[in-house]
This record gives sequence, C-alpha cells and structure tokens, in this order.
Amino acid sequence: MKIDGFTYIRNGIKMGYPFIPSIKSILPVVDQLFVVVGDSEDGTREAVEAIADDKIVIIDSVWDDEMRKSGQVFREQANIGLRESKADWLVHIQADEVILEDSRDAIIKGIEEADLVPEVDGLLFPYYHFWGDYNHIRHTRRTHPFEIRAFKNNRNVESYKDSQGFRIFNKEAKNEDGIKLNVIKVPVHIYHYSYTRHPKLMRNKSNYFDRFWHNNDWMKKNQEQEDFDFNNVDKLEVFTGKQPIFMKETINNKDWEFKYDPSKSNMSLKDKFHNGWEKVFGYRLFSYKNYIIVHN
Repeated sequence: MKIDGFTYIRNGIKMGYPFIPSIKSILPVVDQLFVVVGDSEDGTREAVEAIADDKIVIIDSVWDDEMRKSGQVFREQANIGLRESKADWLVHIQADEVILEDSRDAIIKGIEEADLVPEVDGLLFPYYHFWGDYNHIRHTRRTHPFEIRAFKNNRNVESYKDSQGFRIFNKEAKNEDGIKLNVIKVPVHIYHYSYTRHPKLMRNKSNYFDRFWHNNDWMKKNQEQEDFDFNNVDKLEVFTGKQPIFMKETINNKDWEFKYDPSKSNMSLKDKFHNGWEKVFGYRLFSYKNYIIVHN
C-alpha cells in the first residue's frame, strides 16, 4: 500500500508558520510528500529544499489574491497537492499543524484497518488548538475537536471550502457541498499552532488573511492595528502534555509573554451552558460535523 502526503505554504517564514516542523513530522508516515509552495519572497521555498529529503516533491504555485470568497484559495492550493498523487491513501497536514514523533505506527495501523472496510473513506484526528503560547489550548465550541486528515485516494475526494476538511465530489454529489466522508477515529492528536505567534505578528497575519474571506470595504471597517489580544477569547485550558520534538527550536525561540486572564472571557451564556454540558457528559450538543463517524 502506498501512502502519500500533501501540504501547502506561502511566505511561511514571514508569517511565522512552523512549516518546517510540520513537514518533518509527517515525513515518517508517507512515501512521498507533495509540498505546494506559493509565490513567496521570504525564502520559504529554499527552506523546504534545505530539508533535503528525497520524499519531498516541491510544486510551485501562484496564489490568486483576488480569490476572495470563503478562503477558496486555500482549497485550491490543497487540491493542487492531492491531485498529484496516485497513492492508495493520502495524508494531509497544514503548515501550522504538527504531530508527535511517535505517531507513525498508530496512523499506519488506522489506515490499514480502515482500508479493509469498504464503507470507510478516511480517518478522523483529534486536535489540540494552542492559543497565546505553547502552554494553553482552546477547546470550546468555537474550535473543531476533530478533522479529517487521511483518506482513500480512489473516491474523488477533494478539499472542502477553505481546506479545513474534505468531501467527495462526483456525479452523485448533485450540489457544490459534495458528500461527507465516512470516517473512523484514530488516537493521534494534531497539534495546531495557528495562534502561537508574537502578538504583533499575529495581528499582521490576521489582517493579511482577512483578504481571502472579505472585500476591501470590510477590511477598512473591521481590521485592527493594535497587537493581537490573546485574552479576547472564550476560554483556555492549561496544557500539561508533551510537545512534538520537531517544535523544540520553535518553542525555544518564543519571543513574547502571554498571561492568561480568564476574567476577560468573551464566552456567551449559551456557550457557557453548552461547554458545561460537554465537560460533564463528554458530548458536544448541536455541533457541526464535516464527516460521518461509522466506527468509534
């Protein structure tokens, strides 16, 4: 069985993405890794080349900065990578996602088991969403607890919306939303570092990426110039687990301080009720799921 991976990145150094740890963490799992590198001016492509691993296949791309609806440019970049592969299975990782160094065996086991079940399309991974620094995670209704990161490569699967997840697009899918994948869970966490940057860099990144969801008028009215306020959040929890070894240098180079102040929570009363329910019963009420779980 052949397993390929794919990811995409543009100006990863300038935007503070841990794309090198991300790539290195997934390489042990795959036979090839397609890295779609957008037109960058900060040495991102050279940094990927410097990894010097024969598994890596770089695909150069040009981002359409005028593709400004629902983050569709990210879907496009993900699809460029996945369409290059002829493997039996595909594994996706985003440039701010990393897995632990001992994850390979569990992922391969999940793929091998799922491959024997015809009705299963892919694998569902749990998430740690880091926020503010590397010691706090956000696990509320405003974050997705699971996402698809591996799937069979023979079912017309493509990236969905802004590449957060994946769906099947074929003749049976009679609308633009496609068909949700049938999945099984695997006990391998995705470490998501989208909100672990210096507050000034976080603000710059946030303002820049707004353009892929909103028009110029919206940005003029809504974008902020002050440093990003990590305390403007619903709720955080202290993370006590271990970090991926690939992140060691990135974490050691952290150049900001974050002190969590729960008194500044912006959580709504409705979300307080739902989060309390989830904590007691272990189940998230009325949550959106971009997948169908067929085996636990």
